[in-house]
Amino acid sequence: MTDDTLTPRLRLSRPVAADLDEVFAIQSDPRVWTHYPSLRHTDPETTIRMMERWERSWSDAGLGSWVARLRDTGEVVGNGGCTLLGGAVWNIGYRIAGDHHGQGLATELAQAGVARARAIAPDRPVIAYLVEHNHASARVAGKLGLELVHRAPDAGNPDPGVVRLVYADRPLTPEQLAAALA
Repeated sequence: MTDDTLTPRLRLSRPVAADLDEVFAIQSDPRVWTHYPSLRHTDPETTIRMMERWERSWSDAGLGSWVARLRDTGEVVGNGGCTLLGGAVWNIGYRIAGDHHGQGLATELAQAGVARARAIAPDRPVIAYLVEHNHASARVAGKLGLELVHRAPDAGNPDPGVVRLVYADRPLTPEQLAAALA
């Protein structure tokens, strides 16, 4: 079975080491971190560690983040999908290249991730973990049918005024919420 998934505009592929430079270029772009600038990657080692976490999710759960390419050109335009958190919840996440914001690619990528997660483990909740001032991500969560289940200060955020939101496709048990927040 291939790990590639096709959407109307995207080819979603399991990341490989050769994707590092293109993924780092996106992760290091300040335009994609306007809602949490301290997480912007400033060196490839940070991206390598992130890609290693993705690979652990692929190995442990059969699903993780994909590298997203435009089907018509092959250009890498982002990454995302569902990764397993704490063995308890699927976390939908994505990062789209700044030049491609506002085109609906995040929603297209997220819908594919949720569909794959539900096919693999339909009893595992799908969550979106975001900061309150990221209105675009909240809109994507809504398009996915997720509802707000948690709102609290974002522990560990260098900006103490930031609020963390968790959206989910169903009510979460205390253990599932703890996994989402870990």
